[in-house]
Amino acid sequence: MNQIVIYDTTLRDGCQRADISLSCDDKLAIAHRLDHMGIHYIEAGWPGSNPKDAEFFQRARTQPFKNAQIVAFGSTRRKNGRCETDDHLKTLIAAGTQTVTLVGKAWDLHVTKILDTTFEENLAMVGESMAFTKSKLNEVIFDAEHFFDGFKANPDYATAVLKAAADGGADCVVLCDTNGGCLPWEIAEIVRAIRERVSCRLGIHVHNDTGCAVANTLSAIREGCTHVQGTINGYGERVGNADLTTVIADLQLKMGLAVVSPSQLQELTGLSRYVAEVANFSHDRHQPYVGESAFAHKGGYHASAMLKVAESYQHTAPQAVGNVSKTIVSELSGRGNLLSQARDKGLEITDEEAQRVLQQLKKLEHRGFAFEAAEASVELLFRRARTGYRPPFELIDFMVLAEHRRVRGLLSEATVKVRVGDEVRFTAAEGNGPVNALAQALIQGLSQHYPQLQKVQLTDYKVRILNTGKGTAAVTRVLTDFHDGESCWTTVGASPNIIDASWQAISDSMEYALTRSTGTA
Repeated sequence: MNQIVIYDTTLRDGCQRADISLSCDDKLAIAHRLDHMGIHYIEAGWPGSNPKDAEFFQRARTQPFKNAQIVAFGSTRRKNGRCETDDHLKTLIAAGTQTVTLVGKAWDLHVTKILDTTFEENLAMVGESMAFTKSKLNEVIFDAEHFFDGFKANPDYATAVLKAAADGGADCVVLCDTNGGCLPWEIAEIVRAIRERVSCRLGIHVHNDTGCAVANTLSAIREGCTHVQGTINGYGERVGNADLTTVIADLQLKMGLAVVSPSQLQELTGLSRYVAEVANFSHDRHQPYVGESAFAHKGGYHASAMLKVAESYQHTAPQAVGNVSKTIVSELSGRGNLLSQARDKGLEITDEEAQRVLQQLKKLEHRGFAFEAAEASVELLFRRARTGYRPPFELIDFMVLAEHRRVRGLLSEATVKVRVGDEVRFTAAEGNGPVNALAQALIQGLSQHYPQLQKVQLTDYKVRILNTGKGTAAVTRVLTDFHDGESCWTTVGASPNIIDASWQAISDSMEYALTRSTGTA
């Protein structure tokens, strides 16, 4: 079998989920995490469809990706047209990627009823688009939309579509279960039949409408597909796509097919939780391999057996995917992970300091904090645990006002009193909202002592209500993103009071910016 390559479509297909919306900054941040994980292809969107995707491809050209190919996605040429004059194909090529994926119809129903064209014209659309795009770029992938439904209805025509793509120069033809209605044995039988008829690399792309997306993907791989499409956490339209976090772990740990390095596989849990946080979703605690409860054991004979022989109640070592095992009543693990994380950030901490951080993390998580996407807050916990650490400023008090004035409309104003060394600074600022006003007041109050903060700007603000049953008294978790023109960072706060949660995140961001710029230990 050829090497299995992983093709992530979280930033395109995953974003078709009804309740997900990622900014361009979000998409770039996720792309870099995917690249670091060792993902081979990152499908980033449809360049001509909206300004956000167009901005992504423009910015991605200037940013380094070590492992992944950034992929632009689009469709074959319009019916009864020419590739050379097709604006959509020209936009795809202008996106600046070396790999493009084109989608085309493989179900005769769609050809006659949706495209309203002939079988012959659809084959020409596929073959000519492949040939034209391949002449301009290094690699072209063909997504055969609704392929499995098409094969069931008219196997000869569905196969002819694949052959048209392959003859046109497609490097890989991807068999798509777009409606997600197939079962594993159907997938296996059809892939087996196609493997004998098409010579180029085969790929698999399935949706999860029957709850079989992962099983269908693995079945296709067993029958010869070596190009695997899916999304992180299974995000996608309707009920979602094949979950790559499960697929990758199954391939590597269960089927013995190395797709990433062992060290990259250990980043799987962090990647899964990071994408959930950036997308502003609660992470699925019971998700295979990467969920918080994936290796959790309640008290009783399960926990007792685990203490004696870990593998007695675990199908694999959680450390292999960056997770940890735990018992519900006694969470004693984690210090080693903290020591490793601290060293990754260039901080040497003692076992005693790591233990203090671990206890603090547990207390904060019990209050509603989550640190998977808030690495700056984690780094501050490490720094604060070190003997001799002195924070660069201290809050005395703050006040935030939001009011509607007849002439000016909505007005937000904040005042902040902080101590820097022996001096107390009192400042006020207006903003386009209470959180922005609070951030501006803090930056102004500190800038006289720390002029580097004048470059710092709030770029994103996410809010999640944790215990919704308590209504307006519920705990609120806040994530704030800041940048200083060179780098970005995220901090977290949690409180029943949204302004207090916001302050925690904002003040952490300022403290992180200062310790980072001054190298404070």
